[in-house]
Amino acid sequence: MFDDDLNDEEWGPLDETLRRYEEVKKGESTSILDEEEFERVIEYYFQNSNEEQALLACEIARTYYPFSASVLLLKAEILTQAQKYGQAQIALDEMDQYDGVNLDAVLLRSDILLAQFKYDQAALLLETRAEDFSGKEKTEILLELSDVYDESEEFDAVFDTLKRVIKIEKRNEEALQKICFWAEFTQRLDESVTIHTQLTDEDPYNALAWFNLGAAYQGLKMYEKSIDAYEYCVAIDEKFEFAYRNMADAYMRLKWYEKALDVLEKHIEIAKPEDVIFEAMGYCWEKRKDFRRARQFYRQASQLSPQDDGIFYKIGETYAREKQWEKAVKSFSVALHLNKDNASYCMAIGNCLMEMDVKSEALVCYLNAVRLKPGNKSTWVALIRGLYLTGYFEEAIMQLAVAREHCGDKGDFYYYHAAALLDMGKAKEAMLQLEKGLKMSPTRVKTFTDLNPEFLRRSTVVELIAKYKKSKK
Repeated sequence: MFDDDLNDEEWGPLDETLRRYEEVKKGESTSILDEEEFERVIEYYFQNSNEEQALLACEIARTYYPFSASVLLLKAEILTQAQKYGQAQIALDEMDQYDGVNLDAVLLRSDILLAQFKYDQAALLLETRAEDFSGKEKTEILLELSDVYDESEEFDAVFDTLKRVIKIEKRNEEALQKICFWAEFTQRLDESVTIHTQLTDEDPYNALAWFNLGAAYQGLKMYEKSIDAYEYCVAIDEKFEFAYRNMADAYMRLKWYEKALDVLEKHIEIAKPEDVIFEAMGYCWEKRKDFRRARQFYRQASQLSPQDDGIFYKIGETYAREKQWEKAVKSFSVALHLNKDNASYCMAIGNCLMEMDVKSEALVCYLNAVRLKPGNKSTWVALIRGLYLTGYFEEAIMQLAVAREHCGDKGDFYYYHAAALLDMGKAKEAMLQLEKGLKMSPTRVKTFTDLNPEFLRRSTVVELIAKYKKSKK
């Protein structure tokens, strides 16, 4: 009947209790079980998913202890688990006669109403009954109430309820952790700053309150103030991992990459290695233009997350920044292998191949990018630019017509059209296209002049560009 592997020291007494219970059930016992022994029997059957026997044990227990609130509560729990909500409510109603202020009973009633999607009734119950309790019991009810409001998508009420918890219990870990999220979710960050400033004034060694204050300032983009708050947090708790993470992010937002690296190094000392931390360190070194060290950390990130195509793309970008085109292609190709539907990866490979003078293969990559993202202007620009640089001027003009069908009129398209016409010797038509580009996007004229600096030797081009620069002033 019982698992032979169960610990005899722990379960021996229960085995004896179950034997005696069987005798009581059969009417063969000369003694009865006390109330606690009955509870253990009921819990044993309940935990072993034997609902019928558990309920039978409840009924037998009640013949000996008819006023036992704990037996009625167990019965209600079993019935709730079996989704017999009406019967469970009856058991709880009867229990109220013997123990009208029982936290577990209130929470169970709430669970029953939630299971029936009666959110308003559950909230009303908890709001009403919260007044019957104080201290930690009241905070438990309010935390349950915050979950009810979450389920019913009354998100501001979640935030307000968590505020009530913190007012009662300033160091309630669950409430402090949750309110940090809900402050951002409900865009009540200014209010969160006020709440947590008051908390830290009253309790300056409350690490979670300092963290939440930092997170609120960070959400408001007040990064230096957020860093100050995180500094207090880690001074109190030097192993507060998320404070280091957020502090590093704030430093990166301020472009203080060296300080960000110092914080991330500290995170590595106190926590398990994580791909996001190594990736952030790679990003900082990349911003400092130390591409070799950036790759070292990106590779460490890729070892922990080998299916993350974005990391391989970043490695490729560091090689491209150093004009190591072949190595860049290899990294971009790994990224594309992991994510075959990413147009950016196709374009990146195409750009490298253009630099390597493998233009036909580059054009294939650009065509794939267009196929993947036909509504994206950048994919069309990459293809058209590739066709232009390869000398396929007519094809470039044909693709411009298709690009306009997918993306509409864009200033860049006119500049590429003008460049292609000029190289085909159609200067008059080219000037018309150039003027349209200057009218639509005068600031993008560098797109045109970068394609072929020789265009600036033409007086007609220079005069037309000058005309639009003057009119802009």
